[in-house]
Amino acid sequence: MNKLALILIGAGGHAHACIDVIEQHGQYQIEGLVGMPAELHTLHLGYKVIATDTALPELAKSYQFAIITVGQIRSSEIRRRLYQQATKLGFHLPVIVAPTAYVSRHATIGAGTIVMHGAIVNAGAVVGSNCIINSRALIEHSATVADHCHISTGALLNGNVRIGTGSFVGSGSIIQEGVVLGEGCVVGMGLSVRQDQRDHAQFLGADKT
Repeated sequence: MNKLALILIGAGGHAHACIDVIEQHGQYQIEGLVGMPAELHTLHLGYKVIATDTALPELAKSYQFAIITVGQIRSSEIRRRLYQQATKLGFHLPVIVAPTAYVSRHATIGAGTIVMHGAIVNAGAVVGSNCIINSRALIEHSATVADHCHISTGALLNGNVRIGTGSFVGSGSIIQEGVVLGEGCVVGMGLSVRQDQRDHAQFLGADKT
């Protein structure tokens, strides 16, 4: 089978994790990365940074597929801007699911979302566009994750949880069944969220700033 050419928009550490998932996924051939000016021509796991984001209009003339590989912790702003730019330019942003992940056929995954090694997305779950469902994260039945979210490594979203647009849930954190996080929330690492959180809440724990 001929692989489809794919451009990665972002050349930091998260891009390395994405590269490994994309290689294992097997449907796409990585043609290069888009990075910062200082990163031009550098190699990332054997793939070259071929352009900066100012060259995306030209790249869109030659390549159909792209995915955002910039990481996200406190803010989704950069990922959101790049996703909107890529979409406006006509790139198709595919869903990438690691072969070691499980996504129920009764779940829905939006464009440009990557589901990484060992993650589980269970029946009835809905994950929006341009999300990161990181390694070993669990999205339980009927949970909803809106666009531009990062559910980090080992995080657990129990049934009927709702995560607002642009939110981040840190590694190993647990969101209790039915809890709602507003837009742009940040949940720190290893925490238990048992109550709804307003938009832009910073749930970091008593000993965190």
